[in-house]
Order: sequence, then C-alpha cells, then structure tokens
Amino acid sequence: MNARRMAPGSGAVVQQIVGNWKMNGLGAELGELDALVAAGPVAGVSLAICPPATLLSRAAGRLAGSHVMLGGQDCHAAQSGAHTGDISAEMLADAGARLVILGHSERRADHGETDACVRAKVEAAWRAGLTPIVCVGETAAERDAGCTHEVVLAQLSGSLPQPLRAGLLMVAYEPVWAIGTGRTPTPDEIGAVHQAIAGVLPPDTPILYGGSVRPENAAALLAVPHVCGALVGGASLKAADFLAIARAAGAFVR
Repeated sequence: MNARRMAPGSGAVVQQIVGNWKMNGLGAELGELDALVAAGPVAGVSLAICPPATLLSRAAGRLAGSHVMLGGQDCHAAQSGAHTGDISAEMLADAGARLVILGHSERRADHGETDACVRAKVEAAWRAGLTPIVCVGETAAERDAGCTHEVVLAQLSGSLPQPLRAGLLMVAYEPVWAIGTGRTPTPDEIGAVHQAIAGVLPPDTPILYGGSVRPENAAALLAVPHVCGALVGGASLKAADFLAIARAAGAFVR
C-alpha cells in the first residue's frame, strides 16, 4: 500500500506539491501565480511556490488568502547580523513565507553547505515558525558505486536536529544526477530510497520526490510507494504545467 500523509483529524490524504523557481522569475512572471489562484484548489493537494527572494513580498500579496502557500529557497542560520546578501528565517516569515527549502544539492555544491550547516538552518526555520523542506540525494558517482542508501541516510542524519518536530518537517529526495537532466530513477529505485527514509522519520513526515518531475511523468512518480508529493523545478515556472502535476497528485487522493 502506498504510504501517504493524512491531514490531521480529517482522514483525507494530502499530497504536497512544492514549486522551486530557483534563480528564475521577474515581476512579469507573477501572473503565473494569479493563474494558480484562479484555477482553485485541487482536492487533497497542498500547493506551495518558492520564488526567488526578490519576488517574495510581491508574491505574498498575490497569494494572500488563497490555497497556495509561499516558501523561501534558503535561509541563514542566524536571526540577524553582518551577513551581507543573506536572508534570515525571520525575514522569510515576515515576507509571508510559511516554508523554506534547505540543503538543496545546488546549495551544497555551489556554496559548500555541509550537513551541519543545513542542520543549523533547520533549527532557524523552526525558530521562525517555518516548515523546512530538507533535501537529500546522491550523485551519479555515488549511485554507480551502490552507495545511494548510505549517502542519503547519512545526509539525513547529519542535516536533521534531534529531537525531530513531528508535523513541522518535510524531506525531499532529489537524486543529484536527475535534477534538470530529464533523467529519473526507476519507480523501484525511488520506492526503495523513500522507504529507507521513512524508516528513520516520524510516520506523518511527508517525503517528496524531486528530480525532473514533469506533467508527463508525474502520475508514475507519484504512484510510487512512500512518495507523498513532489518538489518541482522547471515545471513549476508555468502555471499550466504545475497544475497538471497537482492534478496528477489529486488522482491519488482517496
């Protein structure tokens, strides 16, 4: 049976579909958010968009009172201070964010973020009342060496503070070699990794899959056991594509 997150007290299954715009988007693209809001909610599906920091406040205005949540793409561990160019979790919350992506492989690779750095950011997110989405995933070399589970579980152990806060955490499995490449692991490979991750987390923790999620493969990916949603990159930039993925997720709601 597919493991899904249950909405507290409702008995309804909830799929988490989160869009990561990465370093994309100018003010002109905010109309895509208007289209998401106008389309209305998808039953049993929770939607969120994480735009670049320059659009956060304007995006918050577009999404205010709607079914689409707002998230940030990163935060600093400190609440404030001499950290030019960085943004604190409190600043994200003040701008209207409710979620924040942490430990994305692009941050780990481009900025040298360690598991300890990610763990400190998770604590900062909780301090500010944000729900962190903690990303883990293996490189192609690690996959080819047969170390996927070892690498992913080590990242998870190092990146999560203890004790965990049940209900205030999401994890995203994003194999590095699949991000933006059009390649994806097989359903069996995804299911095995998600099952391993589920074994070390509180049972209500959503585990998302990310890595070249597109409208044409969303249904197959979301059907995999222990996949509770998706962290979507390029396909989240267009409302039509993002909605197609959300509707694919809605098909699994019972």
